[in-house]
Amino acid sequence: MALSAPARPHRADHLIAGAGLLSGVLLWALGLTTQSGRLLGAAWVPLPLVVTAALELLRRTRPHTALLVATAAVTADQFTPGNLATVLMFTDIMYAAVVYGTPAQARRIPIVAGLVTVSLTLGVLAWWRTPQALLIGVLCGLVAFTPAATGALVRNHRDAAETERLRAEQTALLAEADRVQAVTAERARMARELHDMVAGHLSAIAIHSTAALSLDEPRTSREALAVIRENSVEGLADMRRLIGILRDPGNDREPAPAPTLDAVDALVSAACANGLAVRLDDTRPPGRALPAPVELAAYRIVQESLTNALKHASPGRVTVALTVSQGALEVRVTSPHGPAGAPRAPGAGAGLVGMRERTALLGGAFHAGGAATADGAVWTVSATLPLDTARTAAAGAFEGAWPSAGRGAAARPAGGGAHAARAPGGAARAAAGGTHPCGEEGAV
Repeated sequence: MALSAPARPHRADHLIAGAGLLSGVLLWALGLTTQSGRLLGAAWVPLPLVVTAALELLRRTRPHTALLVATAAVTADQFTPGNLATVLMFTDIMYAAVVYGTPAQARRIPIVAGLVTVSLTLGVLAWWRTPQALLIGVLCGLVAFTPAATGALVRNHRDAAETERLRAEQTALLAEADRVQAVTAERARMARELHDMVAGHLSAIAIHSTAALSLDEPRTSREALAVIRENSVEGLADMRRLIGILRDPGNDREPAPAPTLDAVDALVSAACANGLAVRLDDTRPPGRALPAPVELAAYRIVQESLTNALKHASPGRVTVALTVSQGALEVRVTSPHGPAGAPRAPGAGAGLVGMRERTALLGGAFHAGGAATADGAVWTVSATLPLDTARTAAAGAFEGAWPSAGRGAAARPAGGGAHAARAPGGAARAAAGGTHPCGEEGAV
């Protein structure tokens, strides 16, 4: 595999090399040297000058190679009368080797330059045995160690700035991921609330409209239309409240109380008014307050289960059981399950998804499915909601109760209301030959 061609010299490197070469030639032409009495004459001064100027072109692309050759050139310059431009260009190459070299070279070069400065100072001092020998060490330090140390400081600052930039980019990416996650979670919460608020009303409308179309009885049709109108009005009111909350940018709105299990009786009564035979078995200890997120989740699970039973269950009794045991609230809703005999409203499974999500937010367990019993096939929805304070508090902070849900769902359950008493007596099931089960023993 062919190696990639080295990067071309930077424009600034061309300028540095040209300026250094012209300055050195001018100093040589004027006879300005840095020392006298050397082994070689002034004719040799341009040689290390030209080599050093050429190496300036490699200060970024080949810094290590440039430093090694420049060290040899500046050493050779000491045997000539010398040129100040050659020394200055060497210091720049030393600086560039630390700034643009590899991390290992950037660590080693200042150390080596410091050791060379100390060794040369001690060696000249031992040889000359005069205080003036210390000046040699100072000059060596200015030429070798100072640019290397300066390059190390600049590189450290540059690396720190790059690290901060990468950290800022990573923080921005994490913030964006958190924002997307928060938006996704909020959209899921909105979908659950919207479904829970409207699905019951629309299901009752669909079922009663099917019954009105199936039966050729004016009285039954009028009763079905009355229920349809009532659910339409209540559904529109809930939608207006929800849209108002979404459009309101202020935080001055006081949230209405979230629905609790105290409103389950109203849900059961509304389900009975729509033709279901429902029995409520509430064995919770009297007077014991449950965490608000748990009561909200339990209420929504019961609400959605009764809505599903209204749409899909076979004729028979629906049982709602609420039990507190082993630090958890158990919600269990069973309904007859069998071949479709009564008119059904279409569904897409969003209710089961919402119930499962609400249970998962509280760290509970959820199950929904059919099973065969001695009394026939039943559909069971069961949820175990832990009463752990820390977990429910965290879930409550995320889930929150929407003001519209608190008012609309708790005060006026879907399918019930002022006209619930004159609902068409299970009209949806009358089309299949069923009877109104609310009058059966044990029904609510």
